[in-house]
Amino acid sequence: MDLDQVTEGLRTRVGDDAGIDATIKFDFGDDGIIFFDGESTPNTVTNEDREADCTITITLDNFLKLVDGDLNPTTAFMMGKLKIDGSMGIAMKLQSLLG
Repeated sequence: MDLDQVTEGLRTRVGDDAGIDATIKFDFGDDGIIFFDGESTPNTVTNEDREADCTITITLDNFLKLVDGDLNPTTAFMMGKLKIDGSMGIAMKLQSLLG
């Protein structure tokens, strides 16, 4: 699955209002970026590199494993496969969106 497919999949999951009143950036390194704006109505998902309340740094492969349920978010964080910069509270809200 490439970045465009993942972006579209996240757009579908988010819908008009994911209930996360914050901005989140998923940084996949060389594979690109997904920016989620939960402060806008409707919520938007783009590939823009913008400042966010919370930045999740993870490989695209590990992100797909998280979404599929093959990688536990806590385990990924403890193993350094997932890094969080910014609000940990916002990151915790993602489980309902990605799970």
